[in-house]
Amino acid sequence: MFFRRFLALLLILLTGCSKLEPPGSAQPLIVGLPADPIFHQSAGLSEGTEGYSRDLSALFAQTLNVKLRFVTAKDYPSLLAMVRDGEVHMAATLPAQYGDPHLRFTPPLRETRQLIVRHASAVSIDTPQDLAGREIATMPESAQLRAIRALDISPPPNLVEQAGIDELELLAGVARRRHDLAATDDLHFAVAANFNPDLDVALELPGKLAYVWAFHVDEAAVHEKAVHFIEAARADGTLRRLDDRYFGHIRRLNARDIAGFLENVRTRLPEYRNLFHEAQEISGIDWRLLAAVAYQESKWDPLATSPTGVRGMMMLTEDTADRLKVRNRLDPRESIHAGANYLAQLRDDLPEEIKPPDRLWFALAAYNLGMGHLNGGRHFAPSLNRDPNLWVDMKQVLPLLARPEYYNRLKSGRARGGEAVILVENIRNYYDVLSRLTPPHTPPSWGGEPPRQKVMKRKPAKPPKPSVPLS
Repeated sequence: MFFRRFLALLLILLTGCSKLEPPGSAQPLIVGLPADPIFHQSAGLSEGTEGYSRDLSALFAQTLNVKLRFVTAKDYPSLLAMVRDGEVHMAATLPAQYGDPHLRFTPPLRETRQLIVRHASAVSIDTPQDLAGREIATMPESAQLRAIRALDISPPPNLVEQAGIDELELLAGVARRRHDLAATDDLHFAVAANFNPDLDVALELPGKLAYVWAFHVDEAAVHEKAVHFIEAARADGTLRRLDDRYFGHIRRLNARDIAGFLENVRTRLPEYRNLFHEAQEISGIDWRLLAAVAYQESKWDPLATSPTGVRGMMMLTEDTADRLKVRNRLDPRESIHAGANYLAQLRDDLPEEIKPPDRLWFALAAYNLGMGHLNGGRHFAPSLNRDPNLWVDMKQVLPLLARPEYYNRLKSGRARGGEAVILVENIRNYYDVLSRLTPPHTPPSWGGEPPRQKVMKRKPAKPPKPSVPLS
């Protein structure tokens, strides 16, 4: 009896020794991240972005006034094991698994549909019973496994859990015919479809999938603070802004658009890649963003000409080309270099209140509209309860510049603001795809260090036309 009590006491002591101290002045907040390319991103992103999970976790750490440290798990089951074992204070942005007595969750950060996905040319699925006996690939211990089993299909589908890959790889397996069907959620499907235009939704499963933060049941104090933080982030628009920053653009392109873009990445982009690298070194703007702009403007056609007279790879107007001392707008090197310089000028001329990454999206809108029209839209924003310094708000304001009750009050006149929004969102999408498909450019002279934005002496941009104040 004494020996058994001794062992029990020893086990308690050992368990207590392994438990993390609460986050504080000497203990950083340790956050577990899944190796999920949707929520956990740390490289190849534009300035001001570190990934959805990292950005939100950093804001939470700020409210606690503590330092932050990330730990990455290979998959969601491993991440939950870290929480149960007390290796992390919390796990960021993972599907809720309600009913586990060792875990407690926050309110949902976002909810999404659960789907069965097929190849677009595969036999259609009209009802859940059409899944009888079919093989369905899933991620290990996924929420979709439970949703499919709850359908009580007879004979049941053959559910095959795919370990060692991420969810985008799982869906790519359907596009490449390695899997007949796959279970996923709407968010992962939307991103995967931007790389695999042959993917199609076969069936929507019942019930929403909630993405949450997870805590050990003993971490009541930190969990309570996280709940209050998320409620405040939802109320003040932080969650809405983060959602737009990472996911607001991903559904803009259809399958034909994506297929054409991927084909041109393979066939046309290699010819001009070095020119975009040069333009990055000149402007400090990621070459993949510049390539995305050029694709949106001209489909990487150096001879492109529009009915309005803009020409070349970056579709420069004659006035802009003259200001930038471009001799031949149809020369791809001149066009790409000048377009990169012009975009950098627009970005640098924006007010300091506009922070990255929104600063880049505003510059892209000005590239299309002109700075005068962009400033006109920003002028209207406060009267519409929109923030003139946030892209998520301004992309709702700019389309109004095509309506006379708005443009008649601006000296800059009418503008196709809706087209500018579409252009920016398409470029964001192309940039996202290129960032996942192609590596960043690090010039050899930097010795392999991360690129740093170069300080340039640029000719000042043409000042915008002032807008007429609201009467």
